Amino acid sequence: MAFARTAFWRREENGDDRALRRSFWRKARRVAAHIPFADDLLAAYYCAFDRDTPLPVKATLVGALAYFVLPVDAIPDVLPVIGFTDDAAVLATAIKLVTSHMRPVHREAAKNKLAEFKAP
Repeated sequence: MAFARTAFWRREENGDDRALRRSFWRKARRVAAHIPFADDLLAAYYCAFDRDTPLPVKATLVGALAYFVLPVDAIPDVLPVIGFTDDAAVLATAIKLVTSHMRPVHREAAKNKLAEFKAP
């Protein structure tokens, strides 16, 4: 994926997406219970890494997911209440652009993973 070669994206030696996936899941587990858009975030993840998703849609969603993962934000995530507003705005814009490609299976997988996060 050409997008994966940009400066902020750390690719593994063999050219796959494992670094982004690890960073995403690490941060998602940590903050999922605290952000109201967690279900959309996880559905975007499942859509972005679905083999049937077209490349331009993947690029859009991976860009939004990478912004979520990046430690440098327009509004730092550590700020209470407003810390994730920029992440939510970027994700909402990406989802609006590609909403026709987000299938019920992506939403269902997101719902199940979110329930898993909330379970003890």
